[in-house]
Amino acid sequence: MLSAKINKIIKFSNVDGPGNRMAIFFQKCNFNCEYCHNPETIKECINCKKCIEVCESKALSEENEIICWDNKKCCDCDQCIKTCPIDSSPKTIKYSITDLLQEIERVKFFIKGITVSGGESSLNFEFITALFKKVKELWPHLDCFVDTNGGVDFQLEVYKEFVETTDAFMLDIKAWDLEEHRALTGVSNENVIKNLIYLKSINKLFEVRTVVVKDVLNNALTVKNVSKIISDGAIRYKIIKYRSFGVRLDRAEKLRSPSKEELMELEKLAKSLNVKSTLII
Repeated sequence: MLSAKINKIIKFSNVDGPGNRMAIFFQKCNFNCEYCHNPETIKECINCKKCIEVCESKALSEENEIICWDNKKCCDCDQCIKTCPIDSSPKTIKYSITDLLQEIERVKFFIKGITVSGGESSLNFEFITALFKKVKELWPHLDCFVDTNGGVDFQLEVYKEFVETTDAFMLDIKAWDLEEHRALTGVSNENVIKNLIYLKSINKLFEVRTVVVKDVLNNALTVKNVSKIISDGAIRYKIIKYRSFGVRLDRAEKLRSPSKEELMELEKLAKSLNVKSTLII
């Protein structure tokens, strides 16, 4: 039976795609971004048990060498995350397809669709494909979106059904320059750019997002090249101000937020290249 580790579920979100949506955040990511705002979702728990020692609410326990989390006892103090030597989180729950369908069932009349995110959602593509198929079968009015860093090659045969079953993708373009991207994330952006072009070509790209970091990244280069590819269409370009909230302290000290004027200049650049829909946040 397929299962996946879920970090959290937001039952009603209006920032994870069009309309009111359920957002499902999977644990584990194939990038390690310097500015990651949810670094506890990157790695899976290694069951070192150090978190149990600091959990005052006794929400964490050990069963067969595995850390178990009782969300009913948890007071969300996050001491477990702060203590974790690998910046992970023991506060995950293993869900089956049936488990998630039960969660969706409770809110199906109040949402427009569901969005899977992370971590990196595409690392659980088989699980998500099966989930989306059941959602479409049970509730045809709900659309299914994927929030992704684009790190895997969606043109490979193994991802064909995943892409076909997904209604639309929201893609992060973190940096256009290869070396900048490596320095920021630890990996190449070759697949990311390939996916940008591919998803646009098959009309499955809803939104592109770029986080703007002052001085560290050539933001104008990224916005310029992305805009050239998505111009003259309905694809939204979301230009996001870097904020230090949630970022690992040793990383946050290295990074600076852009000014409002810098963001507006980038939006102006995108519009000058015929991007029809832009949003600064």
